Amino acid sequence: MRMASWGARVVLAVVVAAGAVGGPTAHAGERHGGATYFVDCGGGSDSASGASPGSAWKSLEKASEREYGPGDRVLFRRGSTCVGVFAPSGSGAEGAPVRVDAYGKGAKPRIQGGGARAAVLLENVEQWELRNLDVSNKGAAPGPDERRAGILFRLTDFGTGRHYVVDDVDVHDVNGSDHKDPDPSGGILFVVRGTATPTRFDGITVSDSTVKHVDRTGISTASSWGKRPEHPLSGAPGWAPNTDITIRGNEVVDVGGDGIVLQHGHHALVEDNYVDGFNMRSAGYNVGIWAWNFDDAVYQYNEVTGGHGTLDSQAFDFDGGNNRNVYQYNYSHDNEGGFLLVCNATGMTSADNVFRYNVSINDRNTWSPPYGVISVVCPAATTDTQVYNNTVVTDQEGTAMVSDNGKGGVTFRNNVFVSTAEGGSPIRDALNTYDHNLYVGVGAVPARDAHAVTADPEFLDATPDRPSDLRLRPGSPALGAGVTIQNAGRYDYFGNRLEGSTDIGAYQRPGLR
Repeated sequence: MRMASWGARVVLAVVVAAGAVGGPTAHAGERHGGATYFVDCGGGSDSASGASPGSAWKSLEKASEREYGPGDRVLFRRGSTCVGVFAPSGSGAEGAPVRVDAYGKGAKPRIQGGGARAAVLLENVEQWELRNLDVSNKGAAPGPDERRAGILFRLTDFGTGRHYVVDDVDVHDVNGSDHKDPDPSGGILFVVRGTATPTRFDGITVSDSTVKHVDRTGISTASSWGKRPEHPLSGAPGWAPNTDITIRGNEVVDVGGDGIVLQHGHHALVEDNYVDGFNMRSAGYNVGIWAWNFDDAVYQYNEVTGGHGTLDSQAFDFDGGNNRNVYQYNYSHDNEGGFLLVCNATGMTSADNVFRYNVSINDRNTWSPPYGVISVVCPAATTDTQVYNNTVVTDQEGTAMVSDNGKGGVTFRNNVFVSTAEGGSPIRDALNTYDHNLYVGVGAVPARDAHAVTADPEFLDATPDRPSDLRLRPGSPALGAGVTIQNAGRYDYFGNRLEGSTDIGAYQRPGLR
């Protein structure tokens, strides 16, 4: 069940019709000063000019020979299948990117890498946009070091690369090795390598795309330039942060390792994504949506489910070097690893993060201690991690609601913790701070919570299996029982405006307050 956005949100789309063959769409703000080249792997000819559908090129090799420039377009015929690697060169310019798109009618054009390093490889280029492609890269069973990707943007000692767009692209069936960093396998990847020139991505958008059945990572950034005061032990030559990243409206399904992960940067928006099935085949530690060594990211309106495994297989994570990150309005359910991980690494700084107005239904983690539905683990403390106004419900026998095996640093306020399991779901946490939470079925209530509420919250459905079931009835003891939190945002999980008294949980009653 995919979470629906609530009505208060507004999405503005501007679409400009195109006049080019079969209708690749022109996008507002772009200008087209370059040439257009056509590729038809079924009926083209590499001896042709490529300048029209009737004189289309035939192969990816031919399409990769040219150095493209500002405003150029490369259009693949719908319904065609190209086998090999599309690895063009050249860059666009601001306002005139190089655009790859489809023409004609029928299914998206297919690019099948057949086990190459990447089916689409864009190396040391900038100002590129990819749309309306179907990309796969399945080969023989990979060797232990045989990395593969569907789409790989890679910069090596390049400096700052700007403006990269992947929109309405389907990536699937990538069977790469189980490599995570610094040069991973996966679906849609942005990788920085090299040590001579500080290098980074500035301006990444991945939107309305699908990533299915890939190993090991769905969508990610990675970098060899991650050393800074917050991560002094990285071994990198210095700090070159990836910036201005938007990951929106994507479906990530059946990935071997991590679903969506941002690394080494600051300022990102990750919203309206659906992750179903992660950590499916990896031997490592993986999370649905998270970041490493990354500041000032907002994660909202995402749904994460189907996480496999009992180690770091949570939906969400504040990890090493995370600062001022916010998770809000997210829905997690039926994850074997749990809901939230708080895990700062040795020598790193992770501070001032916020987790609010999120919902967890029937997440679990049976490896307890040290893990639970919410796990505060790892050797280094976080600083001022605020977890407030979330609703956490589990029916899973044998799981802990909260488990601590770390250094603490988390404050839990105004949260609803409810276990509907016959044996309950204990809170095993002696280090962190609790205040004004509601507890049912958690065993001993934390003695540090002087304002604990232990009555039935009176959900609309006593055995909830969807977020709407978690709205509170008019007589709920959670109503008006919370503590006011400064800078708590504008809305609750359901889109109700925050005003007046504070309720406990992700639901804040509308109207009379």
